[in-house]
Amino acid sequence: MSLKFGTSGLRGLSVDLEGPAAALYATAFAHYLLSTGQAKPGDTVLIARDFRASSPAVSAIAAGALLRAGLSVLDCGTVPTPALALHALATRSAALMVTGSHIPSDRNGIKFYRPDGEIAKADEQAITQAADALRASQTAIDATPAEVPTIEATVRDLFFARNVRLLPERALSGLRVGVYQHSTVARDLFVDVLTHYAADVVPLGRSETFIPVDTEAVSPETIEALRGWASEHRLDAIVSADGDGDRPLVSNEAGEPIRGDLLGLIAAEFLGAAVAVTPVTSNSGLERRGTTDILRTRVGSPFVIAGMQDAAKAGHDRVVGFEANGGTLTGSAVTVNGTVLAALPTRDCFLPVLAVLQQAAQRRQPLSLIVNSYNLPIALSDRLERFPVETSQALMDHLRSSPAALAAFVEPLGVPTSVSDIDGLRITLADDSIVHLRPSGNAPEMRCYVEAETEDKAIALLTAGLARIRAWAEQASTGQATDLGKAAE
Repeated sequence: MSLKFGTSGLRGLSVDLEGPAAALYATAFAHYLLSTGQAKPGDTVLIARDFRASSPAVSAIAAGALLRAGLSVLDCGTVPTPALALHALATRSAALMVTGSHIPSDRNGIKFYRPDGEIAKADEQAITQAADALRASQTAIDATPAEVPTIEATVRDLFFARNVRLLPERALSGLRVGVYQHSTVARDLFVDVLTHYAADVVPLGRSETFIPVDTEAVSPETIEALRGWASEHRLDAIVSADGDGDRPLVSNEAGEPIRGDLLGLIAAEFLGAAVAVTPVTSNSGLERRGTTDILRTRVGSPFVIAGMQDAAKAGHDRVVGFEANGGTLTGSAVTVNGTVLAALPTRDCFLPVLAVLQQAAQRRQPLSLIVNSYNLPIALSDRLERFPVETSQALMDHLRSSPAALAAFVEPLGVPTSVSDIDGLRITLADDSIVHLRPSGNAPEMRCYVEAETEDKAIALLTAGLARIRAWAEQASTGQATDLGKAAE
């Protein structure tokens, strides 16, 4: 079975999840909550979902399993993950978000929330153990779906109210903003929130078929569409999100996407954060900005949340987290625009979108100039899809086997001077450029992140890095992945 926990929840093939597996993991989650005292019989669990084809069935099967485990269930419909998390925290309810986020439509997943927030790595292990115990007992898993009462409007209204308190009235007046709606569950709320702030909103590209949009590695097809819309409609910006609305996508006036880690930094500065926690994959220039202390973690929201908790225990207030994909988390309550914003320690796409658009409105400058003013190294990333997990692991094992193996692999790219092994391998070259190789934590993908002083160098480095990975995989498939210094030349 393909299902496993990765950087953000349980993920795998839709055909594996849609059926007994959905009931199995929902039951395991219920047993975990009940056995640890985080819930008692009759307590409410919330369920929401994205728009991919398999999500309604998975949601209904999970609802049936939770009811049979002795819990109550409310359907929150198709709402952004941060909206579900906000309502769950407000009502002290556990929750499930059925979503595969940005990954292809033939895959899906479930994100789990305790009554006090997103689950940690230790919780993932406990849920996995509970599922394994159910399998070992050979007890038949009942996958009968169930219909439950819906509170979708209530959940939407609470999230809308949070976002319309962030900025002053009519804060975005004068901006013409496109909303790339595709199949994200954030599509209608984006229009509503931006309209509230008096932006001139242009809905774009709505789709009833699920479209996987990865905000951390925006596809050439998406960029082409953004550029076309920006020119056609004379837009100041285009905003969007991934499937479940926890990762932002913002393009400038030319349709060029803005790096997610910069959006996260802008959001942290907007909130006056004393500490910002972010993974090692975020831009290395963040520390040079000097506006907030940066703490680095492994990739994945559980690690960012743990980092925020550590910062709070150390006595810091105004703690914020963000990932390289731009999803922004608040680890403590902050006062903004004269109102207290409650902590929401799960990825949110709305906060960074509103923060960067306010800058454009206040400074009356195009977003391209605002981005350039941060003077960060040029950072790019991409991924090789349908890249076997076993091949990724074999490559990483090989590169970790010796300095000579690593040097041979990167020889066409440059000379390695230092290596970070926090998450994947982040290699600094002699010219201070960076190549970071990292297998995806929840999909058969191999990711490559690069940084360089110019865009041309970054593009060349990314292209070469992906070519090295492909060449090694091809050689590995024939048992010849040895002379890496000559591969792909």
